[in-house]
Formats: sequence, structure tokens, C-alpha cells
Amino acid sequence: MHDTAIPIPTRTHLPLPYAFAAVAAVIGLALFASATPSALYGVYEARWHFSTPVLTLVYGIYAIGVLASLLLVGGLSDQVGRRPVLLGSLAFLLVAMGLFLLARSVEWLFVARALQGLATGGLLGAAGAALLELHPRGDTAHASLVNGFVSSAGIAFGALISAAVVQLLPDPRLLPFVIVAVLIVALLSAMRLLPEPVLERRRARLRPQRPSVPAATRGAFVLAGLGVLASWSVGGLYLALGPQLANALMHTHGQLAGGVAVFALAGPSGLAQVVGRRLSNRTLTSFGALLLAFGMALTALALSSASAAFFLISAAIAGVGFGLAFMGALRHLSSVIPDGHRGEVMSAFYVVAYLAISVPAIGAGFAAPHLGLSDTFRVFAIGVVVISLAVAAGGLRIEKPPVYAAESA
Repeated sequence: MHDTAIPIPTRTHLPLPYAFAAVAAVIGLALFASATPSALYGVYEARWHFSTPVLTLVYGIYAIGVLASLLLVGGLSDQVGRRPVLLGSLAFLLVAMGLFLLARSVEWLFVARALQGLATGGLLGAAGAALLELHPRGDTAHASLVNGFVSSAGIAFGALISAAVVQLLPDPRLLPFVIVAVLIVALLSAMRLLPEPVLERRRARLRPQRPSVPAATRGAFVLAGLGVLASWSVGGLYLALGPQLANALMHTHGQLAGGVAVFALAGPSGLAQVVGRRLSNRTLTSFGALLLAFGMALTALALSSASAAFFLISAAIAGVGFGLAFMGALRHLSSVIPDGHRGEVMSAFYVVAYLAISVPAIGAGFAAPHLGLSDTFRVFAIGVVVISLAVAAGGLRIEKPPVYAAESA
């Protein structure tokens, strides 16, 4: 009863390599779904005649839903197990896709995005913990690499594929969500066969709680929080306002330009994590933050030149820095989380991440009507440069963990 080893899967369970891949797919799908509505914001705005601040509030309500979920059920999977939380969260995400399909006004969008946020918060906390526990070799560094890669890839392909579907295929307000719904159903089937890594389960306690981080983990958590603050805030602004800015720079009214802009940021982010997987956390954090600062400085220059190509190149450079800084933060944190606390610590990490991804985007949405899109991006870019430089300076004080020097992923 007190054995903490993961049980060997039976015929009714997925083998560990497939279980690990299925949980990674859940994280990727959650981020894919989060980016899917971005391509439709222009369609909704034209159809229902709402303003840019309302658009960013629709985006922001999703992040608020994620935060509420993390604060309410962040440690739930540590109590009742990963599989029940993953199954329930996927079911709620499927309902959210149904609400998008039925949407008839901006009020529907608020409800659908809020429910999507609640579902995503439950998924990310439980799946992030399960990914660490179900790795076939118990390699937390590789699990963190996979987490970061599928997160970036999910955002990149969610934005690009939904934009292509909206612009090139019929039923643009329906088909993107049908695609996501089909994928959710497939993963629900896979989660039913997931081996349960939490062996000592207890009664669920559903009540609001402050994010909790064990004392031994707090130093690594501060570093991880700074890294995700610098990187995810950029992603939030691109998802909320990037499509509008890309359309203005590319002189188009289609949706594909916005998808390309988000992909230019998130795609290189995922690839950078694969290429840089052997680097130390110190190098990842410091170099990634410096590259993020450089990319955002170039973005400000690109807006001044009104060059679409320059804008996409600078987004790609910022994306590389985004990916490296995020991976360094997440990998450093994952290596020191004690058993029995993975769910709550990963949930606390995502609380910081979604504050970073939502608050600046909402602020930029309210500033844009007064400053204009380009000037809003410039002001934001300056802020990211300052924060990134601070993160880079702090990263230089990290001692190199020797375990990563000879590690392969």
C-alpha cells in the first residue's frame, strides 16, 4: 500500500511510453484549443461590432478561468489522482467547444472562453504532474522538454491551422471547433486507459486555496516565475492583438496573416527547445532572456519601418528566446519538486504563467484605441526588454547543475 513506484501497466492500461505520449498530447491540445479562437476574433468583431478592449476582455476571461481553476482545483489531482481530473477537464473542454459552435453573440464568447479556461487550468496542472511521473525513464528534464515543446507547438499550430481553416474552408465559425472537438473525443478515450501514478489517494477538498510551494522549492520557483513572466507575456499579446497588427502590416483583411504572425513566434519557440535541450539551466535562462530582449527590441524597430518581413523575423528571434527561457525555468523547477506536491506546484507555476499572459494583453487592449496598435506594441516591447534583461542578470547567478552536463534527451 505504501509503495510509491508506478505500477506496471496491465492489459487494460496504456504502456508507459504511450501513456506519456497521450498526456503530452493533452497539453498540446489544451494550448492548440486556446489559440483556435484567435483567428476568429476578426470575424466576430465584424459580425457583432465590438471594440478592441472588448476583444481583449474575451481573451482575458479565458486566462481568468484558468487562474480560477488552478486556485480551486490546483492540488486536486494530488488528492484524487491524475486520471479523474484529466477526464473531467477534457469533458468540460468539449462542452466549451460546443458553446463556441452555438455562439450567437459576444456574451456567448465570454461564457465559452471562461469555461475553456476552467477546463484548461484543470488539464495543465494534472497533465504537467502526470508527465513527470509517467516518463518511462523517470527523466524529469526530458519530461520538461516535452512539456515546453508541445505547449509551443500547440499554440503555433492552433493559431495557424485555425487561421487557414477560417480563410480557406467553408463554415469558418464552425469547422475549427469541430476539429478540436474530434481531437478531444480521441484523447478522452486514451485517458480512460491511463495508468494512475497517484497511489495514495484521499478525499477531495474543493475550496479556494492560495498557490502553495514547498519551502525547499521556492528558490527554483522564483526563477521559474521570472522566466515565464518574461516569455508568456509576449505570447499573450501576440494571441490577443497580433492578428490585427499583422493584417495592418501585410495590408490584408484575411485571417491567415494573423495565424502566420503567431506561428512565427511560437514555432521557433518549440524548435529552440529541442535544439537547446543539452544546455544548462543557467545558459538557457540567461541567453534565452537576452535573445527575447533582442527580439522584442527588433520588433519595435520593425513597427517603425512598417515592414511585414522584418516584423516576422523579429517575432521568430523573440520566439527562440521565449522557448529557451521557458524551458530553462520549467526544467529547473521540475527537477526539485518533491513527491506528493507535483500537482500543486505545477498549478502554482501556471498561475504565474497565466497572470503573465493575460494582464499585459488586457492592458494593451485598452491602450490600443488611444495609442494605436503599433505604439502599444512598442511600449510593451520596451517593458519586456527591461524584464528580460533583469532575468538574464539573475540567471548568471545560478549555479550550473552538473546533472545536465552529461544528460541527453
